[in-house]
Amino acid sequence: MNTNEQLLHYVWMFRLFPSASLKTVDGQDVEVIDPGMHNRDAGPDFFNAKIKIGDKVWAGNVEIHCSSDEWVKHGHPHDKAYNSVILHLAENVNALVMNQRGQQIPQCVLTVPDDIRANADYLLFSLNRIPCKQFLNILPISMLYSWLNALSVERLERKTNEIYAHLERFNHSWDETFYLLLTRNFGFGLNTEEFQSLALSLPFNYILRHSDNLLQIEALMFGQAGMLNEEGLRDTYYCSLKKEYTFLKAKYGLKCREDLFFKSMRIRPRSFPQLRIAQLASLLQRSGRLFSHILEEEEIGELRSLFHTAPSEYWETHYSFGSTSPKMDKQPGEASLDILLINTVVPMLFAYGRKTNSEKCCDRAIRLMEALKPERNSIVREFAQAGVIPRHAFDTQALIQLRKEYCDTRKCLYCRIGHKLLTSAHGNK
Repeated sequence: MNTNEQLLHYVWMFRLFPSASLKTVDGQDVEVIDPGMHNRDAGPDFFNAKIKIGDKVWAGNVEIHCSSDEWVKHGHPHDKAYNSVILHLAENVNALVMNQRGQQIPQCVLTVPDDIRANADYLLFSLNRIPCKQFLNILPISMLYSWLNALSVERLERKTNEIYAHLERFNHSWDETFYLLLTRNFGFGLNTEEFQSLALSLPFNYILRHSDNLLQIEALMFGQAGMLNEEGLRDTYYCSLKKEYTFLKAKYGLKCREDLFFKSMRIRPRSFPQLRIAQLASLLQRSGRLFSHILEEEEIGELRSLFHTAPSEYWETHYSFGSTSPKMDKQPGEASLDILLINTVVPMLFAYGRKTNSEKCCDRAIRLMEALKPERNSIVREFAQAGVIPRHAFDTQALIQLRKEYCDTRKCLYCRIGHKLLTSAHGNK
């Protein structure tokens, strides 16, 4: 659907057209009792509309095009799904429209008011990554935070659907699904896909079978990540890992993921993928079925403590294999723990609550986000520069959803902020 047609849909849905302008091409007055429900899938654009044409009330569907001849171009005369259309709207009426039964469908010219079009053009074709950036600081605070609350839940719903897809893959195992999500998020953005591929290549059951031996879990993870293939490295720890992996690889019939490319350029040593894998291995070895513990803990301090774990002694003086560094604690920092809570624990709790009809579990997920500090990233900083100051992680997740799903895709017509700006000059404040 092109931008102009989206605008026509928007004008019809919110009745922003001049009411007196609606007349059929043969001169009958049209009164919109109900514009119908917007359909973004296949089929007519609006379902279950109620329209009065002349002195007769019709109930059915509505189709909208930029010009009437698109009715034929899109094959609607041969599609019985369009036999229920009671009104066709177009900005340019240049042809008759007939349904599959050969019946002529009433048509109206749909006019976009000049101020609505000007505002839409400004938003939809803005060069700013946040199209409405200069207007955000004048929006009513209550309206802004109401939209942020809805966006954060919308983001949780999207993540929930992804979790359900993983549940299907793992035969409804919450432990396997949590393991996949946790491992993925240990990539911390830069290596997210690589860490997910690692988890998919190494079943969680294999980790559990060796929960009494950290070296073996490290060997499984480093080996599957393709990090034990270097020849000639004279490092006792590395050689021990390689020896263990050779045995475990044969035992389980594993295939090393040599195609994985973990990125470490231009990132701080504490974020090197080797160190992250070591931290994850230690966490998995110490915690066992971690998701079960998370379901039992309600205090944020207790939840944090579940993730506080140090990698094996070797990593106190290393960030990667073979290269020594000053001795220091290499546990994940507080900011990293917050990211794991936001992106792993919260969506898993929310998804589990939805699946088990536990409103308490869903509320707990939201309360956890409200208790965590706002995230620090480029998206949050850009909104802060525009005057939108997040109060907590619940808000920052909303801002990420807003930017990625609305601003980047220019879905201003479906955004409450965009709607407010589009209609403010049209008397709908």
